[in-house]
Parts: sequence; C-alpha cells; structure tokens
Amino acid sequence: MNLFILRHASAGTRRANPLLDVKRPLDKEGKQHCLRLAHMLNALKVNFDLVLSSPLKRSVQTAQFVATETGYEAKIQLSEALCPEAAFPLFQQMLQQWEGRENVLVVGHSPNIQGFLGSLLQPPIPDSDLAARVPLVRLRKGSLARVVLGRGSNGSNSSTASASLSSLLDPRLVRALYATSTKRVLRKTSKK
Repeated sequence: MNLFILRHASAGTRRANPLLDVKRPLDKEGKQHCLRLAHMLNALKVNFDLVLSSPLKRSVQTAQFVATETGYEAKIQLSEALCPEAAFPLFQQMLQQWEGRENVLVVGHSPNIQGFLGSLLQPPIPDSDLAARVPLVRLRKGSLARVVLGRGSNGSNSSTASASLSSLLDPRLVRALYATSTKRVLRKTSKK
C-alpha cells in the first residue's frame, strides 16, 4: 500500500473555544496550497483509491480540494482515527480495515499524524524501553509524506513488516515547484 499522509493545510489561528475550533475552515493560503499540491500530484500521475479524513472541517476541506483536483470521485471517508486526540492503535485498526487498497490518502492533524508517521517507520524493538522511542518527524501544515507499507506493516509486530518513507513534500517545496512548472515562457521578439 502507498500511504499518503497529509497534514491539513493552513487554517488560520487556533480558536480558544474547542467547539468553535472544530469548525475552523481553511484560509485563503490553505486553499491555494491544496490546489498547488494537487497540481504536483497530477504531474506525478498519482490517483487515490481511497481518501480518509479527520471529521474536523479543516481536514475535510483539505481532503476535498486535493481529492477533487486529482480526479477522485468517490466519497471521502471520515475517520475518528485521524482526529487530533486519536491514538496509534486506532490508526492501526483503520489501516487494517483498508489494507487491500493501493493508494490511500489520509488527512489529519499535528501532533498525532506526525507521531503515526514516526511509529510506522520505527522497526519493532523487543526491549520495552526502546520501543517507547518514536522517531521525530516534523510535518508543516500541508506537508505530504508517502510511505510504502509492506505486508504486516500496519503496526503489527510481524517479522515481515516493512514501512519506508518514499517521499516528503514540504509546502515550501510545493510552492517552488508549482511556480517553476507554471511559468509561461515568452518568445523573445525583436523590437524594430
């Protein structure tokens, strides 16, 4: 499975009231970033079999923009496993539920989405003290990581488990690549 882990795009300032923060939408910059990211994914010929999102508005909007622009036509699945307070075992169950898919996009929140990525990349360690250490992975808002999951890598301690980070697109890189790929080249003409 190719698992694309996307931290939701920019959604402005966090609200003090948690009930209002759940409904916080993407800002103009976040919407533009989603369109740029989708442009890059189209250039790489990435098509999603499944798109999963946290039920919070900023994640759903990020998933909708990217999915629509990349040609995904099915319904976006909402999952509590991608909520800000979700734990890794719930994320593992979600991956097991959809393990037959080839290209899966998941959209979530910091810090847990970063922790999920780090946990997937950490090989099983028998010593309980060492198993508590998870690699630190920083995902800025709008960052996209592609992880190739081998058989059993959805968090089980199988000896055949394998997960490898295939690529990581930072929003600054997406912006730069988009700018260079969309510049129009004008022919030079003489002024006589």
